[in-house]
Amino acid sequence: MSPDKVIVSCALTGVLTNPKQHPVPVTPEEMAQSAHEAFIAGASIMHIHFRMQEPGMGHLPTWDPDVAGAICDAIRARCPGVVLNLTTGVMDDDISGPVECLRRVRPEMAAMNAGSLNYLKLRSDGQWAWPPLLFSNTVDKIERFLKEMNDLNVVPECECFDTGIVRSIDMFRRNGILKSPYSVSFVMGVASGMPAKPEWLPLLVDELPEGAAWQTIAIGREEVWALHRRSAELGGNLRTGVEDTFYLPDGSRTTGNGQLIEELVKVARAAGREPATPDEVRAELARRAAV
Repeated sequence: MSPDKVIVSCALTGVLTNPKQHPVPVTPEEMAQSAHEAFIAGASIMHIHFRMQEPGMGHLPTWDPDVAGAICDAIRARCPGVVLNLTTGVMDDDISGPVECLRRVRPEMAAMNAGSLNYLKLRSDGQWAWPPLLFSNTVDKIERFLKEMNDLNVVPECECFDTGIVRSIDMFRRNGILKSPYSVSFVMGVASGMPAKPEWLPLLVDELPEGAAWQTIAIGREEVWALHRRSAELGGNLRTGVEDTFYLPDGSRTTGNGQLIEELVKVARAAGREPATPDEVRAELARRAAV
């Protein structure tokens, strides 16, 4: 793909954000409408989490394949040709829920959490914001996910929360468990992971296998926009959405995913790059598969 093109992704929902407090879509109709707003703003990929559909339960995740199917069918209908990227994140070793959703939806891509992280956050008084969590992604778990993705022709998007995880990508590739095509995401801004600092990006890119496609997942408030700008300048792909932030570059709160993608496309164009179409994304995935 031409270097003056950039793949723009929208993270529609996230895992636990409360729709009573934030502009987070939950139902198939809400997800499709939010995806449509992001799609016409320039996003060619929709990263999708699924929420429980029972009244009052939309703040909780689900791996019900019927819910996954209904949401993805609705998004595909509203956004013709859109590329789907499904979450697969589970805290334990049981991957059956995500796998059932992958089999039901058959997305082009899926997130593949590429290493473990102590998921921590402190309050201002020094107390834990939540009980410390281990987001466990052992090599055995990763290998099982990659086998399922390979069998389903799903491209893994390797999410890296820390520098050692970034460096593991080339080991997975050389070991043979990670095959082309794949992409790498630098998850930056989690309190116990890599900080959302633009000056880190050249060092992180230097640790990737030669020619690897990459993007940043910038988590935080308005400060993440400097990271987006540096990503665009360095040739990375771009992602935002209410999973990652609720704030626009001026510090005001977003009304939803469409507004965030509009601002991200402005960042891309300021760096001399235009959003890739879904057809261009698919052509790029096919080109990398042939390498």
